[in-house]
Amino acid sequence: MSPARPPLEGVTVVSLEQAVAAPFATRQLADLGARVIKVERPGGGDFARRYDETVHGQSSHFVWLNRSKDSVTLDVKTPGGREVLERLLSGADVFVQNLAPGAAARLGLSARELAERHPSLIVCDISGYGGDGPWADRKAYDLLVQCETGVVSVTGTPEAPAKVGIAVADIAAGMYAYSGILTALYERRVTGVARAVEVSLFEALAEWMGYPAYYTAYSGRQPERVGAAHATIAPYGPYTAADGETVLLAVQNEREWAALCAEFLGDATLADDPRFHRNSARVARRAELDAIVAARFAELDADAALALLDRAKVANARLNTVSGLLDHPVLAGRDRWRDVATPGGPVRALLPPATLDGIEPRMDPVPAVGEHTDAVLAELGYDGAAVRALREAGAV
Repeated sequence: MSPARPPLEGVTVVSLEQAVAAPFATRQLADLGARVIKVERPGGGDFARRYDETVHGQSSHFVWLNRSKDSVTLDVKTPGGREVLERLLSGADVFVQNLAPGAAARLGLSARELAERHPSLIVCDISGYGGDGPWADRKAYDLLVQCETGVVSVTGTPEAPAKVGIAVADIAAGMYAYSGILTALYERRVTGVARAVEVSLFEALAEWMGYPAYYTAYSGRQPERVGAAHATIAPYGPYTAADGETVLLAVQNEREWAALCAEFLGDATLADDPRFHRNSARVARRAELDAIVAARFAELDADAALALLDRAKVANARLNTVSGLLDHPVLAGRDRWRDVATPGGPVRALLPPATLDGIEPRMDPVPAVGEHTDAVLAELGYDGAAVRALREAGAV
């Protein structure tokens, strides 16, 4: 049986996008079959193309975020570029932008103005701190948002805070933009109304800070930084085995605590010890408890420790590396890798995490800058002479 029709086939997305947040949202729409027309600056294109040159001479960020898209170069500040963009929008279902604060409004591309010209168009604005409010004009980059939302204050060791090692604010905003656009498409189909979607990096990551926020608001103190351990659950974190490998365990409830004591620590009486009889007590005496657990790990190599933890049905993991992820048996065993073409050569890419039964996601090439400009202009009715005129004017 051939794969079913992709669920977003027939949906056209035009995106004035750069960096991470908007490209992540639109790539996921492309994965589901949407046609994503990525509008880039003539010349260099999306500046994320030049973050590094590690993937066959291309940026690792760009290759990750931009497969299955059509790249069209437009200078939307020129009359010719604006005309092309308007023609694109007249046939689009979704418009996404994450330009600098105020830039879309200056170009006449605010959600309100676009709704007047294109009433069926779903507009998604991604910003740092929202389209209005006291910080609407403030620049926002991932690390800055991690700091402003308090993420950095709860990440790291007691001695030093640390940022999350991936662009978590951008990724959060991209995920909410993606789900918001899907919701708006559903709403338009049901009611006929095209509703604008607005997502800010700050509010997306603030949502992800929900547990520390509640803990702080109702305890009067924020969770401590405890490295790779859990700030409010114990034992939960990394321990060094006798062979030097790091193993993590996670105790989530009293049943697992009792099993850890009996099966792994070899002392069932610890489960009812007043020092450790409930999670809050274990957290309060974390150092004392960690010393007991660490002493047991020092007697076992990693394989033996993991086997004992498995027997006790206590969740565990090795401290893996990125190379270890690339060769992970789960990804290989579930056939999660596909080859994707790029201008510099083929790369391995992971299938989207959400698997739809019977649907094969799009895994089409990563485009070169402006690779599809001429083809898209021809679709819009521009003949060869008109295209040459646009190029001479610097519009494309």
